[in-house]
Amino acid sequence: MVGVTRTAITVRHGAGHSELLLLAAAAAWAWVALRRGDMGSGAMAWDLPAFLGMWTVMMAAMMLPATSPVAALYARTVPVHRTPRMIAFTAGYVLVWSAAGLPAYALAGGATHLATTRPAAGTAAAAAVFAVNGVYQLSPLKDRCLAKCRSPIGLLLRYASYRGPSRHLRAGAHHGAFCLGCCWSLMLLFTAFGVMNPWAMVGLAAVVTTEKRLPRGRLVARAVGLASLALAIAVFWAPLLATNLTGGGMGGMGLRHL
Repeated sequence: MVGVTRTAITVRHGAGHSELLLLAAAAAWAWVALRRGDMGSGAMAWDLPAFLGMWTVMMAAMMLPATSPVAALYARTVPVHRTPRMIAFTAGYVLVWSAAGLPAYALAGGATHLATTRPAAGTAAAAAVFAVNGVYQLSPLKDRCLAKCRSPIGLLLRYASYRGPSRHLRAGAHHGAFCLGCCWSLMLLFTAFGVMNPWAMVGLAAVVTTEKRLPRGRLVARAVGLASLALAIAVFWAPLLATNLTGGGMGGMGLRHL
């Protein structure tokens, strides 16, 4: 009975940690929804710090639901100080995605320039974006990174060897790097759809969570890859599939100035 009781307590603690991250993700989604009216027209000029702040909140909203089980499991590998351990792990994870905002900023500026000055070139760029995502979704590297995200036990064993006060932050950053390796091409689609396109955010978040948490996540990744390759062809006949690059631009946020 003692063993059963301890197991039940451990599971409840793990669930609580996961729920804490889901609440954080919900708060991030609420912030994005509240700021949507200010950001959605694409007419605003964004400086780099403001963009990175917005991007970080977006990534927290989209990625925390998918990684919350891993962070909670990491916290449960020790009997004490579980919540600070999970917070540090999550902070390292989010920092990696925040850094990814630097190339995203440059791409957003380039997308706005093409959409406003060379729509035909924007259509070709949209086809390239869809094709890159499609090819990567079907690649062995995608499979390897996704496998690490879906079955992180090997990584958690590695993290047990980390030492020093920053070990939890480093563990989160390492896991975040694998997650970035898994999902960077999906985030590239924001270039076509618009950084602040709410439907793109919801759709991509659903894809990320499904790939990582559902039993047939790898099949979902391949299906998304094939669909993306189809979009790479279809966009030449239907440029509005990528309004952020082809001149529609109302679905998301662009940058007027870099």
